[in-house]
Order: sequence, then C-alpha cells, then structure tokens
Amino acid sequence: MLQSKIILGSEEWCSLPELGIPTIKARVDSGAKTSALHAINIAPFKKESQNWVKFDINPIQNNVKTVIHCEAPLVDKRIVKSSSGFREERYVIQTNLEIGNSKWVIEMTLTNRDSMGFRMLLGREAMSGRVMVDPEQQYLLGEPTSESLKEVYKNAKKASTGIRIALLASNPELYSNKRIMEAGEMRGHEMHFLNIKECYMKLDAKTPEIHYRGGLILNQFDAVIPRIRPSITFYGCALTRQFEAMNVFCLNSSTAITQSRDKLFSLQLLLQSGIEIPTTGFAHSPLDTDDLIKMVGGTPLIVKLLEGTQGKGVVLAETKKAAESVINAFKSLNANILVQEFIKEANGKDLRLFVIDGKVVAAIQREALAGEFRANIHLGGTASVIKPTAEEKKIAIRAAKAMDLKVAGVDIIRSSKGPLLLEVNSSPGLEGIESATNKDIAGEMILAIEKNFKLN
Repeated sequence: MLQSKIILGSEEWCSLPELGIPTIKARVDSGAKTSALHAINIAPFKKESQNWVKFDINPIQNNVKTVIHCEAPLVDKRIVKSSSGFREERYVIQTNLEIGNSKWVIEMTLTNRDSMGFRMLLGREAMSGRVMVDPEQQYLLGEPTSESLKEVYKNAKKASTGIRIALLASNPELYSNKRIMEAGEMRGHEMHFLNIKECYMKLDAKTPEIHYRGGLILNQFDAVIPRIRPSITFYGCALTRQFEAMNVFCLNSSTAITQSRDKLFSLQLLLQSGIEIPTTGFAHSPLDTDDLIKMVGGTPLIVKLLEGTQGKGVVLAETKKAAESVINAFKSLNANILVQEFIKEANGKDLRLFVIDGKVVAAIQREALAGEFRANIHLGGTASVIKPTAEEKKIAIRAAKAMDLKVAGVDIIRSSKGPLLLEVNSSPGLEGIESATNKDIAGEMILAIEKNFKLN
C-alpha cells in the first residue's frame, strides 16, 4: 500500500492543465485541510446556465508581469480559516492536478496569496490516500530551471492597456508603494515611480510642466497616484496640483489631500456633513486650558497635534494636572493641538475602513498593545478581520465623500453613543489591511483608475 503512494517533499512543482497553468510551485502542507490557489480579479458568472468563476493568476512568485486568465466551474462558497486565524469566504473550484506521472481531481479555494511564500497550497484533503510527505525533502519530482519557466510562460504576458500611471511618493521600498506598482503592472499598465523630492515644476499658463532629475519632462502620464507623507504635504500637493493643471487624472486631488491633512479643518467638514465625532476642543491661548478641559467632559482626555499621523503626537492625559501640563507644554512650543474626549469603552480598539471610489472594500479592527491606548499598526497594534455594521459603512462612505477622497482610510471608534469618526487618512497604508484580509487593495486602487478611463 505504501509503495503505491507518491512521496512528496515539503515543496513541489505541479501543473493545473485545465486552468492553462503548465507549472506552479506548491507548498505541500498536511497541516492544512484545504488546498488554495492564488487568484486576483475573482468574478463569478453564468455559462450555459451553470455557475462559473473567472480569475487571474500570476503563477510565478515575484513575477507580476506573467498573468494567466482562468475560468472554472464554481463548486461552492466556503468560509476558510487561514493559518493566521483570519476567516474569509472563498470561492471553491474543482480541477485536475498533475504531479509527477500522476493526475487526479482536487478542490481548491481561490484567495489572494500575495503575502504568502507560495502561489499554491496543497492540503491534506487533496493528498488523502495518494500521497506521503517527507518534510525534510524538496522537489523530489523535479524542478524547472529559470529558462524553462520563461519558455513555458512566454505567451502569458498581459497586453498593455496603454494607461501610463505614475506613483508619486517618497520611498519605493515601502510595502504600500511596492504593492501599488505590482498591482498596476499585473493589470498590464505602464507604471513609473516618481520620487517627490526629485520633481520640480514650471508654472506657465500655456505650457505647465513637471521636470524630473536632470531635466526629463514628465508629460507622458495619463494618471497619478499621490502617496504623500505628512512631512512633505505642501510640496507633494503642489506637484499634484501641477499634474491636475496638465489634465492628468489624480486618484486623490490636491485639494482633498490638503484638507485631509488639517485635522481641525477635516473635522469641521465632517461635522458639516452630519457625521458624529468625539467631542473636540481647540484653543490658541494657554489661558483657556481649564475651560477647554471642561468642554470635552474632563479627564481622561486625548491631546492631538494637528499635523500628527500614525498615532504620533497623540497623548492620553489621565488627570486634570497631567492634561494641563501636556496642553500647556504643546502651546509653549506654538504647536496647534486638538483636545478630545477619551472613549474608554473602546478598550484600545478602533476600526479602519478602506474606501475606494465610494465603496468600502475592506475593514479591520485594530487593537492596541497592552498598556497602550493607540491602536495604530505602526505602533505595534494588531489587526483582525471584522464585518462593519451598515451604519459604520455609511459613515465611512459619507466621510470619504465629504473630504472628496477617492481613496481613504476611515478610522471609526465604537462608543456607548454609537460609532464615532476619528479621522480620515488620504494615504492609508496597505500592509496591515491586506495581510489581515488577504484582499488585493492595491488592485482595487488600480481598478478605480481604470474606471475613470472606462477600461473595466
């Protein structure tokens, strides 16, 4: 009986011929029940009255230019718990697996595995009765060379759509920026990274221009994705405004980014739209400190720098004396601050809803470290998938609309009075929310650009 089984290592190459995938590297994992395949742009459809699903896959890890378009009969929709503990509803397909000289039908779930090390996971249900695993070995059935991979996938290059997209940012190695570049390339677009500090502009009524590094004129772009860090908001927004003057589509406008960076102005805009926020106070003179504290309901309270981001410049003052000290210290530095009621019942948790083009595309709950009240991922907070309520979704969509942002990270806190809006981020990070939800948020941003050009 043992001799009739295939012996596999912990990693093997296989093929999925019905999907047009000649070879793909799989993680062989008997600890996982269900097999999974990397997939993006997943969409169910009807074919001859039957349920089918279409999707794209870039089958080679770290190669976003090679894309296979797949279709398969839809078997099921199933809630799957990932190795990191997150639950996700996935489409399930059946297809033939070829590995070595053997071939049989397996079930696989479809999910975005960009954050994983393998494009495919072979689980124990697919191996049952057929396979034995030697975890100390790899590629017992052979391994293709880089040249042979190029050969088998030479016709799998996605044709260019002709859209030339610039990512206007500071750090090309940042996760969010790398993912946006990959997502654009994956969908066949011509992507360029522009370092904000290396751009300069010519203001002219007839021929406005932006130049780059040594004189290159940037007049070839159809769309720009501004990702502007707070420290260079003024210059980054000036560049975005210049692109707008050149009739280049900007995913977030310069005006929207500018007003989102001013916490006081943005809160005033949100209140004008009828969106509830924690009670907030603002004053210029240190002489008003006592009444300012009373105005927000006393201590404990939150003190925020207007220009802060990622939880920086946010202080919890637990006593009146501490609040007075913090407020007066900030004011002695001529810093503009907000004083805000502390929502104790939130227990260091808040929600981040990612809004793209008027839709909530993903949501996570962020939870602060023990002893910390700020739930920001950059400060060590953890993220978990959460299903927001209809009211929370409505608030997030209204907030993005009030700020005129096509892409927004909307932070909401659950209070005894109901959901309250904390702030709206015009350059929200992708790492935490993509890792937690396994959703292709970067791809959704590219889709929003395509929609403007009526390509999707």
